[in-house]
Amino acid sequence: MATSAIEVEGLVKNFKQVRALDGIDLVATEGTVFGLLGPNGAGKTTAIRVLSTLILPDAGRASVAGYDVVRQPEEVRRNIGLTGQYAAVDELLSGHENLYMIGRLLGFPARDAKARATELLDDFDLSDAATKVVKTYSGGMRRRLDLAASLVGRPRLLYLDEPTTGLDPRSRLELWEMIRALVARGTTVLLTTQYLEEADRLTDEIVVIDHGKVIAAGTPQQLKTRVGGQVLQAQAADPTDLEATEKILSQFAREGESVHNDGQIVTVPIADRSALGQAVRALDDAGVAVDDLALRRPSLDEVFLSLTGHVADEQPQDENTNERSRR
Repeated sequence: MATSAIEVEGLVKNFKQVRALDGIDLVATEGTVFGLLGPNGAGKTTAIRVLSTLILPDAGRASVAGYDVVRQPEEVRRNIGLTGQYAAVDELLSGHENLYMIGRLLGFPARDAKARATELLDDFDLSDAATKVVKTYSGGMRRRLDLAASLVGRPRLLYLDEPTTGLDPRSRLELWEMIRALVARGTTVLLTTQYLEEADRLTDEIVVIDHGKVIAAGTPQQLKTRVGGQVLQAQAADPTDLEATEKILSQFAREGESVHNDGQIVTVPIADRSALGQAVRALDDAGVAVDDLALRRPSLDEVFLSLTGHVADEQPQDENTNERSRR
């Protein structure tokens, strides 16, 4: 029987007049990647801070590894590792010195701290840079070192708060592989992200939050099924025809759904596959040429748009900025 690593019920957190968390519920199973998905300012980082015992909730309850975050904060901290949105390693120390220092702070004997640092540098492909100061590391190397630092104490649960922020595509893929390897070894990962592709690739289950509330939950496939049907997508050959393309495709939108235009591609959820042929004829009759016209299953991007009415990165301020301003 699956065991819960994290249980949250009715969690509320206010910052002055702003309700950052508005009664969220979630359950994360041990040995899985649990995704907390939402736009900037949705409440993701606030949830991580509560579950890390960094801030206290105003209402509701939360337990991590069986320990209450309010009544048993020390036990919670012994079981978790945390990697924030930006690398938090000391740039003036070497990679090995950073990990050794953390080991000593955690109470490891000097020999054990040194061995653990060497082991993690090898695991994260940083052995060749072990003695180099961190300020000479690339962004991807710093992120890998930061992730290694959160694992020095061998936590049962690892919180990754938008871990691929600012990384190039190659570094992002490398980090995804490392996360998969950690889970394969039994670590439970709580991942917050606004990158929908990241959630689709990594997570076993997802809770979608917006404005501090849970608006959907399930596996990535279940969420896609919830939207239902298929998606018709078109890219006009001439950018000046984009508005006309949007108007034409809107005729085939499933009831209650709207067309999304990102400035290059027009996307519309449809109920009937026959819409593809009808759209071809309608575009041709209107003299609108397209470089691409395709029918496919909805992605998490379409799921999020359908659920919230806006794209995942639409809100301009990040949560950390919001929280600082609330204080």
